[in-house]
Amino acid sequence: MQSRLDKSPVATWWWTIDRWFLAAFLSLMGLGIVLSFAASPAVAERIGLDSFHFATRQIIFTVPALGVMLAVSFLDSRQIRRMALIMLCLMLVLMVAVLYIGVEVKGARRWVSLAGLSIQPSEFLKPAFVIMCAWLFAEHKRQPDIPGNLFAMLLLVLVVSLLVAQPDLGQTMLTTGTWGIMFFMAGLPWLWIVALGAAGVGGVFAAYTVFPHVALRIDKFLTGEGDTFQVDMGREALINGGWFGVGPGEGTVKRVIPDSHADFVFSVAGEEFGLIMCFFIMSIFAFIVLRGLNTALKEHDDFTRYAVGGLVTVFGLQAVINMCVNLQLVPAKGMTLPFISYGGSSQIAIAISMGMVLALTRKRPEKRKQMGFGLSQRAVPAE
Repeated sequence: MQSRLDKSPVATWWWTIDRWFLAAFLSLMGLGIVLSFAASPAVAERIGLDSFHFATRQIIFTVPALGVMLAVSFLDSRQIRRMALIMLCLMLVLMVAVLYIGVEVKGARRWVSLAGLSIQPSEFLKPAFVIMCAWLFAEHKRQPDIPGNLFAMLLLVLVVSLLVAQPDLGQTMLTTGTWGIMFFMAGLPWLWIVALGAAGVGGVFAAYTVFPHVALRIDKFLTGEGDTFQVDMGREALINGGWFGVGPGEGTVKRVIPDSHADFVFSVAGEEFGLIMCFFIMSIFAFIVLRGLNTALKEHDDFTRYAVGGLVTVFGLQAVINMCVNLQLVPAKGMTLPFISYGGSSQIAIAISMGMVLALTRKRPEKRKQMGFGLSQRAVPAE
């Protein structure tokens, strides 16, 4: 245990970090490893790999993800903004590159291979996008003559255009929804809320009209016709588990779910550990989002308020979409459950996001501040 008299960087970090957030993130990472051992062996055996291939890789992904999250949590708000700017520029370049040299999977180009590693740029783009929009909104709030809101809108249009070009409409909706909530936090007029809501509805209809795979998924969801095997089995696994589950390793429905280790790991948790486990997982996500929004509400620094609110919003919305797909409440969409689903890019990107939350919610002495990339110091968050 670090002494309060110890002024080393690690000791200072320990006494200033939000340990409730840290405990929640570590809990989700631990659950991801446990559920990987439950969900992935059947998938690995089905494609001719070692039974614990995906479980081992989940551990391999989790170790650097934990390191990245902790490393980012040591940064201050000025360093977070600089890091986000570099990430944003790099990921925008990769988002363009993926359209030409990306790996095509099921008609979409979302992955690019670099130095033998497969990277999904959109996953890393999200935290950088949130941070830069938070800074733009805060700059406009500080000096209304600075067109921060306009630049944030232009950035949204650029990001959405690249996502639609892949196409990745799930990430498009997630990004747009998060941006809208941040804009609302920044004092969005009600007229804008109505206009953006109408634009969102129009976008859904446009996607239904333009993209056949979107129309097919929505039609299957509404009519129950067509190939709904995976979502049907996901729901069946939850029903089979009941309140207390069939026991670790005893699940049977999970064995026939193609993506049981990834998009449908929540269903596996329900089958083997019961609805009690599902409620426990949901409660952790709810705790993170509510604590984040509560911290943002009490924060005096506009940039920190918008950034923390945006980061926990995108984190929570992604979890809600994944769980709703498992419960057959929304059309199927390939979106991971943060920290729990299998996936390297997703794991590292979410670790960066939550490292930023840890960094921005650390207790620091209040100083006079000037917003900007080199001059900002944040205020002490209320407990």
